[in-house]
Amino acid sequence: MRKADSNRYHLTTLYHFDAPIDAVWDAILHAEAWPSWWTGVERVVTLEHGDPSGLGARRRCTCKSVLPYRLTFVTRVTRLEPLRLLEGRVDGELEGVGCCRLKRNDGLTTVRYDWQVRTTQWWMNLIGPVAKPLFLWNHDAIMRAGGIGLARHLSARLGSRTAGAS
Repeated sequence: MRKADSNRYHLTTLYHFDAPIDAVWDAILHAEAWPSWWTGVERVVTLEHGDPSGLGARRRCTCKSVLPYRLTFVTRVTRLEPLRLLEGRVDGELEGVGCCRLKRNDGLTTVRYDWQVRTTQWWMNLIGPVAKPLFLWNHDAIMRAGGIGLARHLSARLGSRTAGAS
């Protein structure tokens, strides 16, 4: 029997960079370049550019982390507040909402990623009740790689990084 919420994930990752907020924002906003610095993000293809600020942009992302599977999903930017917030809807092998918030504090740029998603692949949903801890670990690994890669891309130091999931 499958637990009702075994395919739902509430994920938070927090990074602190000693880099200017505008440089961090620019790197996050230009998703097509992620594969050049984010290990695990294999491909990002722009499907629609959206308005001049990027609102409404649609991109197909393919990610692979430590476990031997890939996830492909399409993101649509639904909310954008320059240098503060980037929010989007995801559909495909993940469905839900992701939000990235930036803040400058004590000489550091803080980036907080929050995901509220569910998996849609039948095999992930089938084994989810027992494999959820592995899926959470895998997500943390790809997010860790993203923080390390972004720090390297910005020639910045990555401060403490924390992750949480349920």
